[in-house]
Amino acid sequence: MIEIKDITKTYVTGDVETPVLRGISFTIKDGEFVAIMGPSGSGKSTLMHILGALDTATSGVYFFDGKNISDLSQNELAEIRRNKIGFVFQAFNLLPRATVYRNVMLPLIYAETPLHLRDELVKKALDAANMPEDRWHHRSNQISGGQMQRVAIARALVNNPSLILADEPTGNLDTKTGEIVMGALQELNEKQGHTIVLITHEKNVAEHADRIIHIRDGLILEDGENGNKKIIRRHSQQ
Repeated sequence: MIEIKDITKTYVTGDVETPVLRGISFTIKDGEFVAIMGPSGSGKSTLMHILGALDTATSGVYFFDGKNISDLSQNELAEIRRNKIGFVFQAFNLLPRATVYRNVMLPLIYAETPLHLRDELVKKALDAANMPEDRWHHRSNQISGGQMQRVAIARALVNNPSLILADEPTGNLDTKTGEIVMGALQELNEKQGHTIVLITHEKNVAEHADRIIHIRDGLILEDGENGNKKIIRRHSQQ
């Protein structure tokens, strides 16, 4: 699904050049659950932006679903983001006064999905994210942090994307609730086959993935299978 070759990213401010990624190469297969782990300043967020077609590399090549997207226009990148990639952010990014149901429907509205299909797709996504049905018509500012993140997961799923990018998805959650959210992501990968790339600086979060890529100072230090994977089979409706 993903193949990046010798990706670099350098930010230029006036006469000052700041290299962030220094030649990153890896592949991610369809159906993998991969964690990209590194400390603050390692380049992992910049890499996530490139993988999510939110930014472009300075040099190198990025193939997504077999297509070279390195040189696509902004409109073409926006179409890929809308139709192929689901995002889950640390800050949830929900509309606080909109209902859970409405928040999940928004990507369908932007994608101009036919009206008669929207209800079924929203319900399917909320069920897949393990969101209690009795909360679907609450406003998003009336539910718990863990439920907010599951709404964000449902919103990422609703267009049936090829890739889910989760950027520090437990960063605003307590440990117990974070485990519940990671369990939901594991189920999406294991039971429904979604490809998930997780960005994190926390070892205990990365250990939910099947494979961990460690980066530091814009370089890959290690890339291998996770022999200490945490398994969560059941989680509460918190």
